[in-house]
Amino acid sequence: MTKGYKEMLAEADAVVQSVSVAQAAGAPDDPQTVLVDIRDPRELEREGMIPGAFNAPRGMLEFWIDPESPYHKPRFAEDKTYIFYCASGWRSLLAAKLAQEMGLKAQSLRGGFGEWKKAGNAVAEKGSAKG
Repeated sequence: MTKGYKEMLAEADAVVQSVSVAQAAGAPDDPQTVLVDIRDPRELEREGMIPGAFNAPRGMLEFWIDPESPYHKPRFAEDKTYIFYCASGWRSLLAAKLAQEMGLKAQSLRGGFGEWKKAGNAVAEKGSAKG
């Protein structure tokens, strides 16, 4: 039998720590935390992103995280906590599960970028992201 997205989200939710927007509010200033925006470039251009976040499109995560990959990004080799976020929290929950399986300390932002904006937190333009 095949597995649907609801089952995959439930499995991820059982093993990934999700943090609220209030809990993540100080993350942009915390040197031990990396905010990872996994949305695609069109979403970032249209809506902006959390100030100081690092953009890593979800489709490249495995390749960017794995140090053996020719596409590895040193940003993922740091001993830090990575808070993944997307628009609403579903993609980031799956991404955080994947990152945990690959050895990172990963969390997911509950409610995603939508909740971040709704709470009145700062939003940066795409070009101001950390590399």
